[in-house]
Amino acid sequence: MRILVVEDDAVLLDGLKIGLGLSGFTVDAVATFADASEALAADRFDAVVLDRMLPGGSGLEVLARLRERDDRTPVLLLTAKDETADRIEGLDAGADDYLGKPFDLDEVAARLRAITRRAEGRARPELRCGDIVLDPAGLAARKGDTSIPLSRREFSVLRTLMENPGMIHSKQALEQRLYGWQEDVESNTVEVHVHKLRAKLGASSIETVRGVGYRMGKRV
Repeated sequence: MRILVVEDDAVLLDGLKIGLGLSGFTVDAVATFADASEALAADRFDAVVLDRMLPGGSGLEVLARLRERDDRTPVLLLTAKDETADRIEGLDAGADDYLGKPFDLDEVAARLRAITRRAEGRARPELRCGDIVLDPAGLAARKGDTSIPLSRREFSVLRTLMENPGMIHSKQALEQRLYGWQEDVESNTVEVHVHKLRAKLGASSIETVRGVGYRMGKRV
């Protein structure tokens, strides 16, 4: 899952990048109003962690522009202003959730899982395809009653495929979910991860649609 974090405090920004990365998210980060606006106009993210006060403008204005173009990307608003009126203003501006500073990184991760789950129209916290079950909170997978060890990248590929059962994902689309702006991507990276997942989950678990991409079956 690819997340954009917008936060002008350098220490807090680094903490969010590291903490959310350890929770299985691919994190891109910016620190200003202008950079946030440019990133959201040019790229696609699964969710946004957005500071309310930014150099050059307001996080609420970033949020307003996002919603004005009918972009439904889930947004978790962060702020040191945690009065009831401030929370109401942020939520009414289009935020999906609101968290005051200081906060716990595990709670940020949990709230991101919750708002993306709601955006997908999914009630269960776990993802299921056939006898394969994925637990985003625990970064764990199992096939039937057997636990399946996965690397972080393998988990991200599997999560992307299981979030959208039946949808074909191109190699490029999977790479965009796996890697942030500053990360180098080798030409055969996705193929290697899919090969390893098939070895662990079964050869028929992931279908190759020749010349198009990969998909998994219907979610149950």
